[in-house]
Amino acid sequence: MKIDVVQTGPLGVNTFLIPLSENKVLVVDPANCAFSRDEDDMFDYMEQHSFEPVAIALTHGHFDHIAGLVPFRKRFPHIPIAIHRNDRKMIGPDSQTEQSRALLLMGFDVFLPSVSHLPDADVFFEDGKTLFDTYGELCGKEVHDALGQWRVIHTPGHTKGCVCLYNAAQKVLVSGDTMFYHSWGRTDLPGGNEGEIQKSLKKIAEIVEKDVRVYPGHDYAGFELSQNL
Repeated sequence: MKIDVVQTGPLGVNTFLIPLSENKVLVVDPANCAFSRDEDDMFDYMEQHSFEPVAIALTHGHFDHIAGLVPFRKRFPHIPIAIHRNDRKMIGPDSQTEQSRALLLMGFDVFLPSVSHLPDADVFFEDGKTLFDTYGELCGKEVHDALGQWRVIHTPGHTKGCVCLYNAAQKVLVSGDTMFYHSWGRTDLPGGNEGEIQKSLKKIAEIVEKDVRVYPGHDYAGFELSQNL
C-alpha cells in the first residue's frame, strides 16, 4: 500500500492520504491552514494526483492536527469527520475553549483563531471497531471493503481520545502522536498522562504484528514497528 503524505500546518503534521478504491482516499489529520500559508497545498496535491477525499479521520484533537477542518469542509462540505468521543470537544463550534488550554500553556495562543468554531464530528471512533463500522454508508459502497480492513485502536495518553488505525492485511499502522520513531507523544498538555501512554504503547506491541510499517503524526514515516520495540 502506497500512502501519500503531505506535511502541513505550523508544526509540520504528516497529513496522510490513504488509498481506498480507485482514486478515492481517506484524509488523516488535515492541518493545512491560512496561518501556515499552506491552506491550498493539500488541495493542489490532490488535484495533481486526481484524488477524491471521501472521509476525514482525526487521530486526536490537538490544534496542529485539526487546523485543516475548516478549509476541507468549505471545499468538500459533505465528507464525514470522525474523532474519538473523548476528544470531541476539541472540535465543533466551541472548540476554542478546549484548544485555548494547550495553546496558552505553549505560548502559542496567536493560533487560536485558526482552531475556533470548527466543524463538528459526524461519527465517532470506538476501540476495536473497523472504519466501515465508523463511517457506514457515509462514504459510498465502493470503499466499504477497504474501510473494513482498518481497525481502530484507542490509545489514550497523548490525549484522552487518541487512536491508531491498524490495517493488518496491508501491514500498516497510522499511529498519530501516540508513537514516533524511537519515541512517543508528549503527555504534559491537558488530557495527557504518561502512565496511560505507556499502557497504550504496550497495547500496540501486543496487538500489532512486528513487521508492520508505522506512519506517525510527525517526522519519519514508514519505519518498521520492530525498530521501536
